[in-house]
Amino acid sequence: MTTTVKEPHIGAAPKILILGATGPTGRHIVSQAVSRGYDVTVLVRSPERAADLKGANLIVGDARDEKVLRQAVKGRDVVISALGTPASPFRKVTLLSTATLSLVNAMKAEKVSRLVTITGMGAGDSAGHGGFLFDKLIFPLLLRNVYADKNRQEAIIRDSGFDWTIVRPSILNNKPGHGAVRALTDLKEFRGGQISRADVATFVLEQVVSSAWAHRSPLVTW
Repeated sequence: MTTTVKEPHIGAAPKILILGATGPTGRHIVSQAVSRGYDVTVLVRSPERAADLKGANLIVGDARDEKVLRQAVKGRDVVISALGTPASPFRKVTLLSTATLSLVNAMKAEKVSRLVTITGMGAGDSAGHGGFLFDKLIFPLLLRNVYADKNRQEAIIRDSGFDWTIVRPSILNNKPGHGAVRALTDLKEFRGGQISRADVATFVLEQVVSSAWAHRSPLVTW
């Protein structure tokens, strides 16, 4: 399925919370959301790293802290999680699943139910569709532990009872956006692929005002 990303017509500006806002994809999400006129709050650990996130309301804290998350989630319409973690070839990774469990609890407490989360190609049933280099070298040598945690993260989201969308980008790059992506759930013929962070951000923000991909986990690629 090919999706041309367009700005849907909406009423009041959505109130969104973005986690992972200082990451390379998160920054695109923030800047695009602000340019659309959305009411944007970001939760960051380091205010210094967020100094250039113009137009966003800043809350400082740890994304694993449920108390801080409740403060950040309160009054929001949608939560976007672009949390990431470095490659960890030897140590177990728990950040993504731990933060997501705390987030789910905070959202339930504050009665917020729309969650859009970025994981990645290689999570869930997209495993084995990254092409030879990714599947045979990069994934097993560098990303195995990260993706084990992404799988735990996705399971928590699926069990949350929320109106969720999980977005799985193919290999990310920093090229300009094309303005259109392929959003796939049938991966039988798919191997490899890449996509710009800008286009991932645009697709993610489309989900703020659309239910087209609710309760689904599209792989997005060019």
